[in-house]
Amino acid sequence: MPHLAAVGPSDGLARAGEERLAGEESARGAVRSERRKEILRQRREELGLSQEDLAARLRISVRAYGNWERGLVKEWTDRKLLALAEALEMSERQCFWLFRVMVDRDPPPTWRAAEENRLPEDPAQRDYLCDYAALMEAVPYPSFLVDHRWDVALTNSAFDQLFQSVRPHPTALPDDNFLRFVLFHPDAAAVLEDHEPAWCVPLLARFAAALAEAPEDEGLRSIRQEVARDPFMEAAYRYGVPHWLSTHGAAAAEQDGAVRTVRHPDPRWGLVRCRMVAETSRMLDGMGLIRVTLILSAPQGGPVRPLRGGGAVTHQQGARLRAVPSLGE
Repeated sequence: MPHLAAVGPSDGLARAGEERLAGEESARGAVRSERRKEILRQRREELGLSQEDLAARLRISVRAYGNWERGLVKEWTDRKLLALAEALEMSERQCFWLFRVMVDRDPPPTWRAAEENRLPEDPAQRDYLCDYAALMEAVPYPSFLVDHRWDVALTNSAFDQLFQSVRPHPTALPDDNFLRFVLFHPDAAAVLEDHEPAWCVPLLARFAAALAEAPEDEGLRSIRQEVARDPFMEAAYRYGVPHWLSTHGAAAAEQDGAVRTVRHPDPRWGLVRCRMVAETSRMLDGMGLIRVTLILSAPQGGPVRPLRGGGAVTHQQGARLRAVPSLGE
């Protein structure tokens, strides 16, 4: 029966192909399932919350939330996901990523993140930060406010422009937690040049010092746990940082005055040197905040950039201190 003999192997190949595809789909499903659990746990730990805390925010039982975090949910409805996004204090981009991972669709267009949760309760502090935001917006360089956990409280438009090409991420967006972005976001190296030696190691050194000062801080402990889960970062933290500090000294880990390089999405800037300026004020210090500004240098041979006073500055001819005479004087 030549016809049946010929059909037999073809059917077998088809079945084998279907089984292979089914196996691949099952593997992808398992990875997605683990990713779903990881997103909820990581974000909860990032906020320093227990399962009991989050259950209270959601007004459900601890057992019910535990099932959510373990992925034991019959259906992820918009209502459940939006409640999670609110309880986990997610930004619009984080909520978008949550919906994409959980149900492979966008969140409802009417939902907007509540930015109010980042502002202090004290009315005087809130007013100060609103005015300080206007001050930061007047600065042409990327500038942001961070606390001791590197949680970002404020950014200006120049900061947002520098990181505009960064893809969504559930826990490591640059305008949510700058340390997590540097350490864990896959796009960090595309913006931060010399990513590992110039950005990761100094920030890990500062993180180690912060954790030594506040070992019970839940936010810092959450970052430490995430570092421990990444073999590369754990090796850098345990062995690379001590060696680096012994070679360069503790002062090399300071943010203020450090010179780094960034890759700006605007081709007029491109690969550009920047100096980090870290500063605070009495009011900011009272809120536990520090302002970090990345002072970008004009690229070598780049276009002349207008100054507010009507003059111009290039890389070779820049503004100078009045107390320091120029070479021509």
